[in-house]
Amino acid sequence: MDRYREVERKFEAEPGSPLPDLSGAGGTVGEAVESQLDATYFDTADAQLARHGITLRRRTGGEDAGWHLKLPAGQDERTEVRLPLGRATRTVPRALTRDVRAIVRDRPLVPIAVLKTTRIERRLLDDNGEALAAVADDTVHGLRLTGGTAAEESTWREVEVELLGDDRSVLDAVSSRLSAAGLTRSGSSSKLARVLGDLGSPTRAAELDASHGARRATAGALTVAYLQEQVDQLVRADRGARSDDPHAVHAMRVATRRLRSTLATYRPLVDRQRTDPLREELKWLGQVLGGSRDAEVLHRRMRALIAAQPKDPVLDQVADRIDQELGDRRQVAGADLRAALDGGRYFRLLDALDDLVAHPPLTALAGKRARKQVPALVGQVARRVDRAAQAVSDDGTAQTRNAGLHEVRKCAKRARYAAESALPVAGHDATRLAERMESLQEVLGEHQDSVAAQALLLKLMMAADQCGDYELVFGQLYAEESGRAHDARRAYKAALRRASAEKARRWTR
Repeated sequence: MDRYREVERKFEAEPGSPLPDLSGAGGTVGEAVESQLDATYFDTADAQLARHGITLRRRTGGEDAGWHLKLPAGQDERTEVRLPLGRATRTVPRALTRDVRAIVRDRPLVPIAVLKTTRIERRLLDDNGEALAAVADDTVHGLRLTGGTAAEESTWREVEVELLGDDRSVLDAVSSRLSAAGLTRSGSSSKLARVLGDLGSPTRAAELDASHGARRATAGALTVAYLQEQVDQLVRADRGARSDDPHAVHAMRVATRRLRSTLATYRPLVDRQRTDPLREELKWLGQVLGGSRDAEVLHRRMRALIAAQPKDPVLDQVADRIDQELGDRRQVAGADLRAALDGGRYFRLLDALDDLVAHPPLTALAGKRARKQVPALVGQVARRVDRAAQAVSDDGTAQTRNAGLHEVRKCAKRARYAAESALPVAGHDATRLAERMESLQEVLGEHQDSVAAQALLLKLMMAADQCGDYELVFGQLYAEESGRAHDARRAYKAALRRASAEKARRWTR
């Protein structure tokens, strides 16, 4: 399976009209090459891939015949994943569906359109004969399918300009020549989008303009827009999480937490009979993601701790034992995560999230102005941090104290997410509160990570058969982590004061 970066622009052209002379638009023009391209596009029956700007096709003809999956990657840019044709003509290779599993879920992929394209391609070449760009003059006959039968036909002409090098000025130069000749930029992101029409149009919650729309927006509209952002992030991160990319797992976990936190912060605005079960399912997903993420973070921390110690043969044995323990944890957690991401429970959660933003269960209070309602709700969440901090006592056991600090951390995290969701209406004040809560969260995160490291070291030390130097090394590492936890508790008090002061400035009403 090969991946390519595709940078191209599409233009609409009238049938029979000549193209302008492109000589000098970055290079000389090569010979015209004509080819016939036949492509069958696959999607869910309701075109979920197309609604996300994704195309999946099996194409014959041309130099790159095969299976092609195209994923949005930025302006004028897509990531193209290719596989050879193979024997199957109506069964999509599993290797391609993994990247879009969070969108397709357990729905079947069926032929949704057939496109036959007569292409005349010319390449722009530099002085050394290297290709700078390809200009394809396409006459397209598209057939939209419904239930496997022909539904609608259309024919049109378009010109594609694909960048083959890294110099985007070539793309701009060719685009300028085409525009000057009367060609217009295509309003469709792909040939498939043009064939599907409204069927492939995205269905999304309205996005809020931070400078204008948010000032008049209702509290419900702001909440739904933020929920939509997090659902999108969850789906995007799913691709990497299936490949055990720790950054993707982390991003997916954060999106899950933000969704759950938002439904808690804005409880008065939504029907809890629908959202409370969703919060429980998000909690389950967060726990599955947490197993993999926590093991990865702890492993990285322990490796850094050991690398900072003086070289010692016994230390190498300790490092091997830690690698074995945490490697096993990560392997088990990764397998659990992959199984969950391919399971019906996860897919139904995604279905429920889609339904949440498409048909939000808003209460009458959600119809009031966001500028009035949202700051008050965020303030309620922020005040929970102080209440949790007041419950922490240094007089109890270390276990009780650590549990209390962990609760403060969770409250700070929720307050941070709540402040971030309020940015469109609270602006700088929300940014400051989010920053203070994030600082508090990070200090307590360091403490929690140290507590987890101490627990691991104590477990391995108690289970060790060796004594003497081996036990001494474990003890030294444990003592160092204890010192780190102590430092974090000292830093916590200052971070708490700053967070509380910021909360008092604006969010106490």
